[in-house]
Amino acid sequence: MRTQEIVVTEETLDDWWEVEMLYDLCFAPGRSALSSYRLREDVRPIAALCLVARDHDGVLAGAVRNWPVKVGGKQALLLGPIAVHPTRQGEGIAALLMLDCIGRAAALGWERIMLVGDAPYYGRFGFFRLRDVKMPPPTNPKRVLGLELVDDAWDGVTGSVLRAID
Repeated sequence: MRTQEIVVTEETLDDWWEVEMLYDLCFAPGRSALSSYRLREDVRPIAALCLVARDHDGVLAGAVRNWPVKVGGKQALLLGPIAVHPTRQGEGIAALLMLDCIGRAAALGWERIMLVGDAPYYGRFGFFRLRDVKMPPPTNPKRVLGLELVDDAWDGVTGSVLRAID
């Protein structure tokens, strides 16, 4: 399979259980103990930025969700989790989801995106280390990355990442 046979759409209520199973498969059931999940508690994800990637048979190949957060009083998008089914890894599905997500976020007027991840991988999408942005412990500060959707969107944005309140 190639990514051109993958269709990306917004996640629906009918997709929820399947996406949760994919996240459990890729990240283990203990994933909800991660610090990023504390920022998601009691906060609704941004529905227009929760995406699923399915092949031509309708089989789930990957998914990504996004959440609002606050940093230094400014709104930011917390990207993730993003996952690709183990049998589909290496096909470019994560990149397809990432690029689609970034494009949709920009179209919706988001100025900045952040995530916790590997700089060498996410750097190819324009993400860079946010030295003055602090995720809840025990997050490795070297893995806190940001992307600007408008020029200088992260300039002067510092401090702890906080839950956004609906």
